[in-house]
Amino acid sequence: MIIFASKIPITMLQIRCKNNNVTKSFPEGTSLLDVYQEFADEIKLPYPVVSAKVNNASEGLKFRLFQNRDVEFLDAREGSGHHVYVRSLCFLLYKATQDIFPGSKLFIEHTISRGYYCNFKKKNNEPLAEGDVERLSQRMTEIVGLDMPFRRNEATNEEAIRVFAERGFYDKVKLLETSGQIYSDYYTLGDTADYYYGPLVPSAGYLKVFGLEPYHDGMLLRVPDWNDPTRLAEKVDMPKTYEMFREKTRWDIIMRLSNAGDVNKAILKGHASELIQVSEALQEKRIVQIAEEIDRRYHAEENPIRLVLITGPSSSGKTTFCKRLSVQLLACGLRPLSFSTDDYFVNRVDTPLLPNGDYDFDNIETVDYRLMEDHLTRLMNGERVEIPEYNFSTGKREWNGKKLKLAGDTVLIIEGIHALNPLLTQKIDDSLKYKIYISALTSVSLDDHNWIPTRDNRLLRRIIRDYNKGAFTAQQTIAQWKNVCEAEDKWIFPYQERADAMFNSALNIEFAVLRTHAEIILSSVPRNCPEYSEAHRLLKFIHYFLPVSDKEIPPTSIMREFVGGSSFKY
Repeated sequence: MIIFASKIPITMLQIRCKNNNVTKSFPEGTSLLDVYQEFADEIKLPYPVVSAKVNNASEGLKFRLFQNRDVEFLDAREGSGHHVYVRSLCFLLYKATQDIFPGSKLFIEHTISRGYYCNFKKKNNEPLAEGDVERLSQRMTEIVGLDMPFRRNEATNEEAIRVFAERGFYDKVKLLETSGQIYSDYYTLGDTADYYYGPLVPSAGYLKVFGLEPYHDGMLLRVPDWNDPTRLAEKVDMPKTYEMFREKTRWDIIMRLSNAGDVNKAILKGHASELIQVSEALQEKRIVQIAEEIDRRYHAEENPIRLVLITGPSSSGKTTFCKRLSVQLLACGLRPLSFSTDDYFVNRVDTPLLPNGDYDFDNIETVDYRLMEDHLTRLMNGERVEIPEYNFSTGKREWNGKKLKLAGDTVLIIEGIHALNPLLTQKIDDSLKYKIYISALTSVSLDDHNWIPTRDNRLLRRIIRDYNKGAFTAQQTIAQWKNVCEAEDKWIFPYQERADAMFNSALNIEFAVLRTHAEIILSSVPRNCPEYSEAHRLLKFIHYFLPVSDKEIPPTSIMREFVGGSSFKY
């Protein structure tokens, strides 16, 4: 009998490496890790590669290629590469908690002190004891030394739900039950299973840079520095910000809305309107508290408040907060007078430049803070002062005869990204100032181990606002976002702990409302541009929330500053 052997032809793919713009041939099904090994000597990245972008979409290094593709390899400095590293590190920590304390619960809640705050409870609900954190850190180091692989498992959504239901992970069960997905990926590290909405590194051996230490009543997971992933990001003490997060978590528990699954279940039960009303009421209650504190200190016999300074990062809702605070100050019998830092911009030709030659509008030198401080001081001394007006069309400051003088019951309000910078008011006694920091501290997570960065919340707001105003496309807003974040790190965050009051502008149901606006806007970002990667990531996570119309959002809501329909004049 003659047996004829047949050969199946091997399909070769053309893979272009965007790091060096060189194209090479690879067999169909080749992993990104194998592709990188072929290019490694030529591209010579300064730090270890942790992930890649395939046609501008983030993928793990175990991802296999079956069509011609553009590939860009990333280390932990680049945004999506950093996210891959941190997600993997969170799974590493969770694996250690299950190895040392089986049946324990880990909650990775939010970013703080340039790390991630983790709440931890043992099986019998006991808190951390002395030495526990060190044991967990040692176990993490052991797993890294073993180079234990992260394995991705693709399953039907029903199968993934069963896997997590058997383990008692009802946060993940609720998330997957309401996600509308047909298939879901989950990961295993040894015998420990977990769910993450983005790729991980191939194995634990990639995670050599981390730290774990006690932090308040939990732990701080420390991560690599964005600029140099071979060292830990420098820790910054943030007690006031921690208390604001703690208050947020307390209300999440009261409202039973700790994660996306909780929000979705509430929406399906018809409670969306009630959730909006309660969230708005909580914000108004906090604004009233701040207004009453300003009123009390305004009437103090010693060092009465005369100047209110409001700052916060981009898209925090500073402008609407300022207007709502002004209303409550009026209700207290005070006369608020808002003062814009924009009118003190230097002429555009004198604006500092970024290294790429673009205008650095977030630099403190963009504001003529010396002139502004002089005017503030004179106003507080009872003088009449002529105030400039900035013409954004011509890029020049103009003097149009606008004069101000404070009445006896007037409080000056300054709102802007530099409001808490000491340069702006260094000649004015601190006892006469009331400083407020506002930010959108995301109120829910996807599940216990998948937090939503506060910057994602603000970026979505900014994308929607820019698009609705016709100022920028989603692609342009995303392209600018890195410079915005770097400016915040330099000019805003160093001063937030100096605030007398902090305000959280995020709503528990916010992502459900933002989805109805952001979906079509993000979908317009072309796949052939670098910004597609971020648009794709934002779309992926916002799809975990069921959409809710904004018709129940009141016209005075901070949300209206971004989705439109505000009753305030901006």
